[in-house]
Amino acid sequence: MTTLQSAVRRRRAVAAAGAVSAGLLLLSACDKPTAMATVTVGSDSVSAEATCGGEGKALTTAALNECLRDKDIDEIKVDPTETVRFGVDPEIADHSWTILLNGQPLVEPMKNNTYQTIPGSVFFNAQYGAQGDSTLVSIKEGGENEATGLWSFRLKKDEG
Repeated sequence: MTTLQSAVRRRRAVAAAGAVSAGLLLLSACDKPTAMATVTVGSDSVSAEATCGGEGKALTTAALNECLRDKDIDEIKVDPTETVRFGVDPEIADHSWTILLNGQPLVEPMKNNTYQTIPGSVFFNAQYGAQGDSTLVSIKEGGENEATGLWSFRLKKDEG
């Protein structure tokens, strides 16, 4: 009986050690999540990790342009009379960030500021480069001549 109990205990110990090793291996293979950016309109909001980059390395112009063409992005409805609020994690704010409207800067780059508000009507106004009832808005991390991350959202006009 003792030999049988001993063998069972040994098998359990080996199985437990194997499970722990496999778990640690899986955890080491996981990527660290990128910082989050959030767009809020009224009581609705969407948050996302970086669409491209977000790891502190500069993106090439080609990678940035490809990222701006990405179709798989979060959407939020915007009543043009509402205020659109943008929020970024402090690590994005520490590196400087700006809001892009259809790939073009909408505001001056900000640093050490995690929050920005813009009237909803801006995102559907041709004067600011908007076209139709849907607008691509991106948060670009990095200075004027460099991008290290891009968080993109689609703003859909909500008339009612």
